[in-house]
Amino acid sequence: MPELPDIVVYLEALQTRILGQTLVRVGLAAPFLLRSVMPPLANVEGKRVAALRRLGKRVCIGVEGDLWLVLHLMIAGRLHWYEGKARRLTSKTLASFEFSNGILTLTEAGSQRRASLHVVQGEAGLRALDPGGEDVFAMTVDRFGQILCSANHTLKRALTDPRLVSGVGNAYSDEILHRARLSPLALTNALDADDWRRLFESVRAVLTEWTDRLRSEAGEFPQAVTAFRPEFAVHGRFGKPCPVCRATVQRIVYADNETNYCARCQTGGRLLADRALSRLLKSSWPRNVDEPG
Repeated sequence: MPELPDIVVYLEALQTRILGQTLVRVGLAAPFLLRSVMPPLANVEGKRVAALRRLGKRVCIGVEGDLWLVLHLMIAGRLHWYEGKARRLTSKTLASFEFSNGILTLTEAGSQRRASLHVVQGEAGLRALDPGGEDVFAMTVDRFGQILCSANHTLKRALTDPRLVSGVGNAYSDEILHRARLSPLALTNALDADDWRRLFESVRAVLTEWTDRLRSEAGEFPQAVTAFRPEFAVHGRFGKPCPVCRATVQRIVYADNETNYCARCQTGGRLLADRALSRLLKSSWPRNVDEPG
């Protein structure tokens, strides 16, 4: 799922292309994409783009009349920009937004259609879609700790809760926790002051560094938007060496997702129980990264 760095770079690319341009028409190739009925989608057509903003992991395009198109890309949604009037629609295209100078398309890979489009009126409409997570760049370390300790959750769950922190998902939370040398299963109420400082600094550093990196790699328009990057330290790198200590990157699998971590860097060498594999191996499940499996 595109997270804060990806959304920021998308918005910067759109800023130079569509701000001040007229949204001529919107074409829906997949009616299920539109999740709102009022105001009607047709009301945004013929209006000039007046503003762009990020709302958590959503891309928001504001047009005259204080109307907003709110796009949630979910896991597989991606944006593409084409100069001029050439239409490049594929079977993956869910919607096209024709501007006076080019066309923006939304595609989604796979068969599960999760991406969404809402049309809302004004700040009240935006607030209704805002899960409420705060911007880590607009808070102090004390406020950061207070927010994450509002419930005693694991660090992984707390960081990825959109009601607590804005824009952090599965991929960057793994990278943040690795940078902070903290276990993804550590409980928020168990952290000390030094832990909170490291975590706070890691969140800001990882998000800043990856925004800068993606910005430099974007070229004409961000195309290689993915949650799996070879430069990541641990996310998506199960079975590969940790770039810091060379221990094998581990994983915890749950539902349709997984958490990646380095046991030597983050848990004192202790392997965290994978629900499926540890149940299968039972007493043979290794407890330490240096213990043979």
